[in-house]
Amino acid sequence: MTVGYSEVLLKRQQWRALDKRAQSRFIIEHPLPTVAGPKGRHYIIDHHHMGRALLEEKVASLRVNVVGDLSALTKDEFWIVMDYRQWVHPYDAEGSKQPFRDLPKTLPGLTDDPYRSLAAAVRMAGGFPKEQTPFAEFLWADFFRRRVPAALLRMDPDSALSAAMRLVHDKAAMHLPGWSRQPLQR
Repeated sequence: MTVGYSEVLLKRQQWRALDKRAQSRFIIEHPLPTVAGPKGRHYIIDHHHMGRALLEEKVASLRVNVVGDLSALTKDEFWIVMDYRQWVHPYDAEGSKQPFRDLPKTLPGLTDDPYRSLAAAVRMAGGFPKEQTPFAEFLWADFFRRRVPAALLRMDPDSALSAAMRLVHDKAAMHLPGWSRQPLQR
């Protein structure tokens, strides 16, 4: 339901830095993972930031990698299986679970969650490693949402990042994917 719009902007900048040949190679080497669903529709299950960035950069077409075919299921069955396989994360920018029917139907419908951006910034600053755990950054974002004031994040993002970097090694975060008592060595 959400993206961290700061991360979308970063991906747009990275895209613009590529020459035409590198852009073509990038499209080939980075397909969006999808699941085939009812009525022949494809549902993007990861790389939403990249997809949104490329859409905003007016990229005409992308490659997809179909990782599952659930097209034979009814709509209700489809969402049950998507949830079970952790291919969907129906949480809004407040961290509240929403009904599947409220999921955006297109990438432009994804709303900005500043805490997703904060989690990405913390990861990029070495606070925690990139994880294969489904929705790891969502979990970190929700952790920060409860501990870093929204006003601080909005008015002073650098101070919010510093606060989050202090929190990332706290014992209260030990249940999160990639947690370490010690800072990562770079």
